[in-house]
Amino acid sequence: MKNFVEELRWRGMIQDIMPGTEEKLMEGPTGAYVGIDPTADSLHIGHLVSVMILKHFQNCGHKPFALVGGATGMIGDPSMKSQERNLLDEETLAHNVSCIKKQLSKFLDFESDAPNKAELVNNYDWMKDYTFIDFTRDIGKHITVNYMMAKDSVKKRLSSESREGMSFTEFTYQLLQGYDYLYLYEHKGCMLQMGGADQWGNITTGSELIRRILGKEAYALTCPLITKADGGKFGKTEKGNIWLDPERTSPYQFYQFWLNVSDEDAARYIKIFTMLSREEIEKAVAEHAEAPHLRNLQKILAREVTVMVHGEEEYRKAVAASEMLFGNATSEALKSLDEKTFLDVFAGVPTFELAKDKLPMNVLDLLGAETGVFPSKGECRKMIQGGGVSIDKEKVTDINAMIGEESLLNGKYILAQRGKKNYYIIKMV
Repeated sequence: MKNFVEELRWRGMIQDIMPGTEEKLMEGPTGAYVGIDPTADSLHIGHLVSVMILKHFQNCGHKPFALVGGATGMIGDPSMKSQERNLLDEETLAHNVSCIKKQLSKFLDFESDAPNKAELVNNYDWMKDYTFIDFTRDIGKHITVNYMMAKDSVKKRLSSESREGMSFTEFTYQLLQGYDYLYLYEHKGCMLQMGGADQWGNITTGSELIRRILGKEAYALTCPLITKADGGKFGKTEKGNIWLDPERTSPYQFYQFWLNVSDEDAARYIKIFTMLSREEIEKAVAEHAEAPHLRNLQKILAREVTVMVHGEEEYRKAVAASEMLFGNATSEALKSLDEKTFLDVFAGVPTFELAKDKLPMNVLDLLGAETGVFPSKGECRKMIQGGGVSIDKEKVTDINAMIGEESLLNGKYILAQRGKKNYYIIKMV
């Protein structure tokens, strides 16, 4: 068996670990779980750290459990939150859980006959018929209010200046999460709960509950909350979260996110978000240091994560799309872009609208009169004669060329290029 804790340690993926955890895992295959809050129908890259921990856990010969909080998702975790969240209904949660399992299957083996194949569990299954009276009698009496009040997540909310304070619903969250651990310990053999650093209080409530009720040892491990070197929030852009769902964040945008991280962040992220070995990573970091301007470390990181999440074909498309603005992309490559990726690639490019029934139209009229690509037909003529005008990545050589519907990308766009770097979109309406 591989040493799971050592694997995480060199990757910089351990924040807190309960004494005895490493030794326990080296005794033989063990079950462990990570909780995922199903507040959306997609994971985002903020979830990826916990998912990668489960992946490493399975890779080291252990059995991973992904717990989706169908019950706790109806309440909301107060950790790191300044206010109470909106509660979701059963139907929405069921949909979210289904979508999340599909995404997790890209990282974890749920289907094989291996004894350590992953399992997806939903705490709604064991909470839905548990009455309030039974819960408070069976579980509530074992954990004191003093113990619960001492948790950082509780103290932070109670000491904040917010008038809302903290509801009883949120206060009981750590008991519910603690009961999840107790249930999985008894029914699934989970000896370890893992999560982000903000979960330490909730996780240790669970191990304490197991100790008090069963008289057994249970373990805890958390990973650091990922930050950016400049102090900005990891995984957030101007458009919001970077999602794993291609409908929310296109594979091109996803690829671009990793491609554009700083050198310092790339050196950390490549350890956390890829399965590359220590030797491969050290070699990549050393080669990058010799020629940082080539950004090879970012390219390796972007490739590994994009292939893992979206597959080889979408990765290749994202690379081809990236070359649209900066490389020598062909007309064929441009025509292969779907509408969303096309608009992502050329986001912010000046756009003109034109009635579709005006086509076909002479290129000089199109670029120099009907739209503002050129200030005049005369300037457009000169630049065509000088070889500086392209339509849909094909150079225009004839000032009498007619542009028709056959030039439309995705049935509605024309991409005009003036010189090397000036792009314009003409949208047919």
